[in-house]
Amino acid sequence: MRKHIKVKPNSKRQDIIEEPDGSLTVYLKSPPVDGKANDELIKLLAEKFDAPKSSIKIKSGLSSRTKQVEID
Repeated sequence: MRKHIKVKPNSKRQDIIEEPDGSLTVYLKSPPVDGKANDELIKLLAEKFDAPKSSIKIKSGLSSRTKQVEID
């Protein structure tokens, strides 16, 4: 399954919002430094979709706020 995700790092809250078009907006507490926000994103998605962290891959947008993520 592929998901289009908009990431909001340095937020005061940690939350996942599903948009009407099927994309996700993810609020992360981590700063976008040294991959910390990406690590937190993978952890949150693993919890939401009840999948192991190893099955979640960021396909594009590693250094962008807009990402394409694949979940096996």
